[in-house]
Amino acid sequence: MAGKVSTNELASLGAAEAEILRLVWALKEAKAQQIWEALPEDRELAPATVLTVLRRLRDKGFVKSRSIGKAHVYSPAIQPKRVISKSVSELLKRFFGGDAVPLVLHLAETKQIDQEDVKRLQELLDDNERGNRE
Repeated sequence: MAGKVSTNELASLGAAEAEILRLVWALKEAKAQQIWEALPEDRELAPATVLTVLRRLRDKGFVKSRSIGKAHVYSPAIQPKRVISKSVSELLKRFFGGDAVPLVLHLAETKQIDQEDVKRLQELLDDNERGNRE
């Protein structure tokens, strides 16, 4: 995929693609072998599978690669914020009809957010409110 991809054009990611993409973001630049070695020990993916996922991510525009000798070095082609924004929007539409409140309530009820998270959310909402008044 050549050129810059708009957020609306971003393809959806499967679980393995998201996992490998997170590693590419963390490593900044790495060969497929290095990415495979960075997987959690209990994650049983063959090196060939990691390579296949990297090729799919490259074809979708999420990573880029360059050749160094016989090896390919992979690096992010898109910022995490854009991918997260698209993925969260899809999740909200698919499961919550676009309404974020049930999602936040679920996170609170299942203790996936705590008081510190709520404080950070409140600060963000306050900042947004102040920005709208200016």
